[in-house]
Amino acid sequence: MKEKVQSFGRFLSAMVMPNIGAFIAWGLMAAFFISTGWMPNEKLNAVQDAMSHFLLPILIAYTGGKLVDDVRGGVCGAISVMGAIGAANAMVTSGYGSPQFLGAMVMGPLSGYVLKLFDKLMDEHKPAGFEMLIDNFSTGIIGMIMCILAYYFFGPFLIGATNVLAAGVNFFVVHHILPLASLIVEPAKILFLNNAINQGIFTPLGMEQAAETGKSIFFLIEANPGPGLGILLAYCIAGKGSAKDTAPGAAIIEFFGGIHEIYFPYVLMNPILILACMAGGMTGVLVNVILGGGLVGPASPGSIISILIMTPRGAYLAVILSIIAAAAVSCAVAIPLLKIFGKNEDLESAQNQMSDMKSASKGIVAVDTNPEDVKKVVFACDAGMGSSAMGATVLAKKLKAVGRGDIVVEHHSVSDIPSDAQLVVTHQDLKERAEHSAPQAQLVLITNFMNAPEYDEVAKQLSGQGSTAQTKDKTPEEAAPSEKPAAVEGKPEEKEDDLLIVENIKTNQKPASKEDVIREAGQMLVDTGYVDKDYVQGMILREDSFPTNLQNGIAIPHGVEEVKQKVKHSGISIQTFPETITWNEGEPPVKLVIGIAGKGDEHVDILARVATKLQAPEQVDEFLKLSPEEMVKFLTTD
Repeated sequence: MKEKVQSFGRFLSAMVMPNIGAFIAWGLMAAFFISTGWMPNEKLNAVQDAMSHFLLPILIAYTGGKLVDDVRGGVCGAISVMGAIGAANAMVTSGYGSPQFLGAMVMGPLSGYVLKLFDKLMDEHKPAGFEMLIDNFSTGIIGMIMCILAYYFFGPFLIGATNVLAAGVNFFVVHHILPLASLIVEPAKILFLNNAINQGIFTPLGMEQAAETGKSIFFLIEANPGPGLGILLAYCIAGKGSAKDTAPGAAIIEFFGGIHEIYFPYVLMNPILILACMAGGMTGVLVNVILGGGLVGPASPGSIISILIMTPRGAYLAVILSIIAAAAVSCAVAIPLLKIFGKNEDLESAQNQMSDMKSASKGIVAVDTNPEDVKKVVFACDAGMGSSAMGATVLAKKLKAVGRGDIVVEHHSVSDIPSDAQLVVTHQDLKERAEHSAPQAQLVLITNFMNAPEYDEVAKQLSGQGSTAQTKDKTPEEAAPSEKPAAVEGKPEEKEDDLLIVENIKTNQKPASKEDVIREAGQMLVDTGYVDKDYVQGMILREDSFPTNLQNGIAIPHGVEEVKQKVKHSGISIQTFPETITWNEGEPPVKLVIGIAGKGDEHVDILARVATKLQAPEQVDEFLKLSPEEMVKFLTTD
């Protein structure tokens, strides 16, 4: 049950978080241009009103649909939510009853799910050549049907649901017991449900209230940095050991950076301090209730800077006092608790505990305990074309070898990881982008897409054998005895005629700079009509942000995601350097450079062969001895 609640909260948060910029824009418009704002303007006030009624719900619905079924699901969700918006305009005149936001959170993912079911039913029945036609019309037709259902059926239901929710909230407000919400909110924050609570629950409620009154207290219930600041100040005064030494720096990050997670390990170190958090949280809410504090939009992150920017005219005193009071009460309660129950515990162990709890709150599948639950692994690189395609092939082969060929292994751009990915394998330099793109997934961070030792560990755990010591790398003969370059003499079973041509192969090249080599790799593809000339610069840009040395003697330069549209046909170019070249200082030298231009997944077969046939440096050495014609045959036949 706990995992389901966490998963639901994460999904709500995932629908809102990518659109925080739009919420901030709306909040600033409201702060300046509503009738009680800094610069009242009737026309611009109408614009911000349209943003809350149309732009924000459509963005949320699109994001929710996209989480379920990629871009088409997002488009379908955006279409369907218009039914809920239409029902709001026809049936509701004001107040919490407007179903736009709840409608967006329901209709977006629901429409994406319906579209995904249709795609699954049609997967094996689409006539060749009609795929795009069917996809476009199915998106439009299903979106239209869901829009009509939203207007006539879901709309009235959602209005009733929002009215019930409003009645519950109003009960707390009218009876002046809204501060009691902190008894639930503060412990939930420590369990890393803070974003789910804030963006998934309080932000939609706050948007409704702010549209009615010009500000909302709901934006400050979770975001108030006071409780966390009070805990850290208490450690500065009564803490022990490393916790006391690190608390001042953490307090600065909490207050000015708004990163609430910074104080969570300090509470986990002494769980009794949750009482101080609840006391501080209730105090902050109480001050805002009494003095009429609130914000015009969500403060994300919950720093004093964001909060002050979102504070409307006339509410600064209440908001500032609510933060000061929350911090003071939290600190005052925490100090005696630390003196009585405090432990001289190393902060590092608490941070490790925090990491475990954060993993649980994200629903991460424990590979070593629940291998049967893992059904999909995604490899992610910057553009989703080269490194990840080769890494995916390597791991898929290892999984098949241990009896887990049922696991789907895909490769994608790090900015477009599917929502159903359970494990994401990516380079350690792409960690932050992967976390943002796939908050629901466990990350496996590597430094080498071709020969990462983590592959053997993951395969072993997913096979049900549990965590083991790192396995010894096999020799090339042990790893792939039938896949050495000598295999080119075998009879070809399949050929990719235009992915690699002799004209795009240059052997026995003299050492040159990395940039010159990359430009030559791209220019060959330009000269033979595979890409536009702008693609070459995209290859340089990608190398600047993320090196492509596979560290087994091969480099695979390819363009950033933004220049994929410059690819006319999928293809690769090859340059060999028997004397080796330096790709990056401190990395193994490169002997073979494979320039890649991928349109869709047409190039993946060749990359799969590279990943399996040229996995070890010894295999690369054998490949360098082949003639251009033999290289084409070797890489384009099974």
